Amino acid sequence: MRVAIGGFQHETNTFSPVPGTYATFAEPDGWPGLTRGPAVIDALAGYNIGMAGLLEGARAAGWDIAPLAWCGGGASGTVTEEAFERISALLLDALAAALPVDGVLFDLHGAMVATHLEDGDGAFLRRLRTLVGPDIPVVCSLDLHANLTPEMVALSDMLVLCRSYPHLDMAETGRRAAGLLARLLAGEPIRHSAFRQIPFLIPTTRGCTMTEPARSLYAALAAAEAAPGIAHLSFACGYGPSDVPHCGPALVGYGSDPAAVEGAIDRLHAEILAREPDFALALASVAEGVRRACDAPAGPVILADVDDNAGGGESSDTTWILAELLAQGAEGAALGVLHDPTAAAAAHAAGRGATVTLDLGARSGQPGHRPVRGAFTVEAVSDGRFQSTGIYFAGAPMDLGPMAALRIAGVRIVVSSRREQAADRAMFTHLGIDPAAARILVLKSAVHFRADFQPIATEIIEVGAPDRDPAGLVYTRLRPGVRPRPLATPFTAPG
Repeated sequence: MRVAIGGFQHETNTFSPVPGTYATFAEPDGWPGLTRGPAVIDALAGYNIGMAGLLEGARAAGWDIAPLAWCGGGASGTVTEEAFERISALLLDALAAALPVDGVLFDLHGAMVATHLEDGDGAFLRRLRTLVGPDIPVVCSLDLHANLTPEMVALSDMLVLCRSYPHLDMAETGRRAAGLLARLLAGEPIRHSAFRQIPFLIPTTRGCTMTEPARSLYAALAAAEAAPGIAHLSFACGYGPSDVPHCGPALVGYGSDPAAVEGAIDRLHAEILAREPDFALALASVAEGVRRACDAPAGPVILADVDDNAGGGESSDTTWILAELLAQGAEGAALGVLHDPTAAAAAHAAGRGATVTLDLGARSGQPGHRPVRGAFTVEAVSDGRFQSTGIYFAGAPMDLGPMAALRIAGVRIVVSSRREQAADRAMFTHLGIDPAAARILVLKSAVHFRADFQPIATEIIEVGAPDRDPAGLVYTRLRPGVRPRPLATPFTAPG
């Protein structure tokens, strides 16, 4: 069997000021940059990403692999038309050159929005399906935060989603997807699909599978999948910071017994609806979070800066918590990863041990955001290339551009030249900062930090941004009837 394999990932936060440009996909960060052709096989080996799992599964099946290309733009604001069209053409031209094929495996995210397309993944799948025809099986691995659309379901044979948040199972999800394609290629009649959307948005942190209610719901999902006649079930928590009609959670299932598949999806749908109150979110204010951390008898107390998470498409350069730490005289605090290429360059120019006066942070120019001005001691600098040590990045090499460790008063700050959420202790340790020794640890991350940092924490406090409307993001394009938050009033179109 000849199988084409490619990947095109982006998680789009339509409220973010950071655009998803071609460079967003081309440059490496926590993952490799844009990689083409046979080079993807070695370049992605060992990474905890869906594409690596797809390739592993394909090799295990003994298929003739046609590697197309892979790129991951992480999370940012809306993808530019130029970036979407350029990368789509690159992938589809490679697929056309690889034809004929017996099957297609693709590593998508499932929540891509471009400036000219509300459903970027669906639009890409439509072009792919037009190219290979209706009979070639197409199976995709997706992120747990996919915003599944009817078009995505209709244009693929199977959508296989992660089941862990933090996403510790991305490579495993790719292997599951490859295994399901093998069953399709063997002629198993498992194509019946069932699709249900959930009528409320889930706050990002409430989808964490290390806490309730997501932990038990995903356990129920795996148990239900073991029933006869069911091949696969997936629960997408959805990606809330995306103002598009099909934003939100959904369930999709596949199998040979339509009644079994539909029944399983209906039961899971009912259970999620019953747990709606459990998904409600309450964040501490910046002042409250810092006060609680300063008063704690022991550390590290983690302040999760959930609203400035690069993994959620945010700028990662806000200084609300830093300013409050200084105002309250916090000692033994460490904060990261703050995205400020200008500050990193200044630290490198000054050198280790020097004192530099900086306007730190707030480079993205968002209204109301202010830098922290002061004299910072340069404790360490690096080229930003280091080996991850935690289970989320699975030991992968990282490249965050020039980095620095700065100190002001009782706070140390890890500064990077490329955006990446604080999900690995090596981001701190390679600059001489031991997170386990900090009294207060401020992490610009929503959930992925838990995989590596939760084991050392005495307490975790989720902190909201003071500029964020406490009633939630202001949507204009959701489908009517969807609740923007658990238990909220259903959305109605403006006007």
